[in-house]
Amino acid sequence: MSVLVGFALLLVVVFVVAYGVGRQAGPVSPGLTPGSGGGGSPGMSGHDMGGMR
Repeated sequence: MSVLVGFALLLVVVFVVAYGVGRQAGPVSPGLTPGSGGGGSPGMSGHDMGGMR
């Protein structure tokens, strides 16, 4: 039982540290908005699937 509690505590510590690092780093793309798109055709993800349609 103590191993499970220790593992849960380790997970909490890892997530808290990751959250803190993320808060310090700030947003990855501050100017990114949902409507700014990637410049491809509408409905296309940018990956060429060739003849697999």
